[in-house]
Amino acid sequence: MVETSFAPTSQYFNLTYPLPYVAHVEINRPEKLNAFIEPMWLHLPLLFSHLSSSPSVRAIILSGAGPQAFTAGLDITAASTSGPLAPSPSSSSTKPTPSSNLSTNPSTSYSEPTGTPYTTQTPPPPPPTPTDPARLARSLLTHITTFQSSLNSLEKCSKPIIAVLHGYVYGLGIDLSLCTDIRICTPLTTFSVKEVDIGLAADVGTLSRLGKATGNASWVKDICLSAREFSADEALRFGFVSRVVEGEKEDAMREAMRWAEGVVGKSPVAVQGTKELINWSRDRSVEDGLRYTAVWNAAMLQTEDVGRAMRGVKGKKVRFEKL
Repeated sequence: MVETSFAPTSQYFNLTYPLPYVAHVEINRPEKLNAFIEPMWLHLPLLFSHLSSSPSVRAIILSGAGPQAFTAGLDITAASTSGPLAPSPSSSSTKPTPSSNLSTNPSTSYSEPTGTPYTTQTPPPPPPTPTDPARLARSLLTHITTFQSSLNSLEKCSKPIIAVLHGYVYGLGIDLSLCTDIRICTPLTTFSVKEVDIGLAADVGTLSRLGKATGNASWVKDICLSAREFSADEALRFGFVSRVVEGEKEDAMREAMRWAEGVVGKSPVAVQGTKELINWSRDRSVEDGLRYTAVWNAAMLQTEDVGRAMRGVKGKKVRFEKL
């Protein structure tokens, strides 16, 4: 039985449990192409911290609601009205109106289609923007690192996460999926590291993780400097995704379910330890990785799961206790 009583809830994320030990997190803002606004990235670490610590969850599937997008990235319309991307008072004469930077075609604009506002609640007025350069820099630093920590919560989650990518995967969608462990997509998925088109360098993970995920600095600079779109086939060729699942989003979801079902049947001690050791070793030398692995397994090899897994190899049906 999955323990859900303390799961944090949000209108922007659907949390379900389609299989034993499998959680499905669905980004839920389809009328805006699942574009992120501030309440979403503030809720994200609460949700994944809960899933990371829940003994009833062993694998997580991450997807986007609706047929059009995993996520089109940051909601530029919302971000342009407050926060670091809002025009300064000195440029108020050119401040965009709510409809002036919207497009229903993400290939020509990094903003979202027009429509009914998602909420009718009036947000509290933002604090005044500092005018002193040092204080402004400090404010921006806090904002950026909070955003980074939100996405880091996926990478730090102890459970393996498989991302099902479809439709548009722009900007923040790249950042978010790079924090997952496995990425699969549909054939018609369109990707773009879009940040330079809105006047900034990507600052919440792509520039730090994409090169390590693909091992090709030239290709990473190509797509990041140009902000050009790239296809599912190109993503597969350069190692951004591990497979392209023929068919529609539903077919990719079934493939993710199949993968997750296989993983949750294995020892959670082994699975979570493997994720921890791979992530820890990624940014360190081989020697340091081997040493950490030796210390880790000096403790973890004492688990009863090893004996159970050995019996499973011999064809016997085994079950592993919650971790």
